[in-house]
Amino acid sequence: QVQLQESGPGLVKPSQTLSLTCTVSGGSITTNDYYWSWIRQPPGKELEYMGAIGYSGTTYYNPSLKSRTTISRDTSKNQFTLQLTSVSPEDTALYYCAHLVTGGFFMSWGQGTQVTVSS
Repeated sequence: QVQLQESGPGLVKPSQTLSLTCTVSGGSITTNDYYWSWIRQPPGKELEYMGAIGYSGTTYYNPSLKSRTTISRDTSKNQFTLQLTSVSPEDTALYYCAHLVTGGFFMSWGQGTQVTVSS
């Protein structure tokens, strides 16, 4: 069973770049038809899809965040990463990484990591 674990700083200052890493175990991020996503939930709000990277390295982004978001991967470490630039307090959220398969079916989630944007 694929397991995911988010890691990264819990506090980021406004205007800086938020960087998170998701470490995958129990499966390879290059397996055909596997997709790896970042999703966040601001306090009191719904889940928000941020983007994903596919098994071939193709990236997909939420249009509302695309200008500030980069998702990349390190196949040697079986990890994928999120970078969100020019953060503001509105980017404070619980950030999740997740595993999907073709068709958009969610297969597993990380436990989530809280990121607070504050000076």
